[in-house]
Amino acid sequence: MTITQKQHQGVTFFASQEMEQAGGVAHGFSTRLGGVSGGMWASLNLGVSRGDDPDHVRENYRRFFAAIGAQSPTMAMSNQIHENHVRVITKADTKQDPYEKVSYEADGLVTDLPGVTLVIFSADCLPILYYDPVRQVVGAAHAGWRGAAADIAGAVVRKMEEVYGSQPQDILAAIGPGIGPCCFETHEDVPNAMMAAFSTPVLQYLHIQENGKYSVDLKGINQMRLEKAGVLPEHIGVCDVCTSCNQDLFWSHRCVGNNRGSMAAAIGLK
Repeated sequence: MTITQKQHQGVTFFASQEMEQAGGVAHGFSTRLGGVSGGMWASLNLGVSRGDDPDHVRENYRRFFAAIGAQSPTMAMSNQIHENHVRVITKADTKQDPYEKVSYEADGLVTDLPGVTLVIFSADCLPILYYDPVRQVVGAAHAGWRGAAADIAGAVVRKMEEVYGSQPQDILAAIGPGIGPCCFETHEDVPNAMMAAFSTPVLQYLHIQENGKYSVDLKGINQMRLEKAGVLPEHIGVCDVCTSCNQDLFWSHRCVGNNRGSMAAAIGLK
């Protein structure tokens, strides 16, 4: 699968060609370009807890949804805790204002409701979008290193199987822009957590540096877990763009901490 940069109605985002070709779904990974926010939130900030002007954020959502082809303003958002809980989204969980409170905690979302756009947030952590065109089910996951060690990527696949009868070989999975191994340098805590969770297969994604720290390939680890869950390699797309290397396109928590906006990844059945 291929993930490419696009621009529509002045909004820059990334999307999977194969998901677009499958039809029936609107999706995209946002960048920081194409919105109305100023200052450290310039310009397409989609984070609702960053201190930005709520009216600016609402307009940014309108623009982003329009750009990716989400025709309804109805959405369901993650409330991220860096774990592997997956929420099955029902009508009771949906809202039209991004500032309405989210009553659950989850780093993964799944639904078969048409007209509902699932939204997860990122600023270095990996956003993953899922689409089963056979069963007409969508999913989204926020996969930082803690979520990766807890196998959030595979947990979404298993929830789609359990609740909706999805077959893993039918699922398309797109790993969006996130921090690359070029910039994700850590102490031993991250590789130790990965080894404890996945043993020796994860070693190929952990590389010790001359300074004694480790370079971690989060994208590779999450791709490995998707394949372990049964998603076909040819049905997995990985965006090779690093958020930390490209601060003109993205916010990077690792680079600037909390003084920033947030990107979002969104997917919904039409």
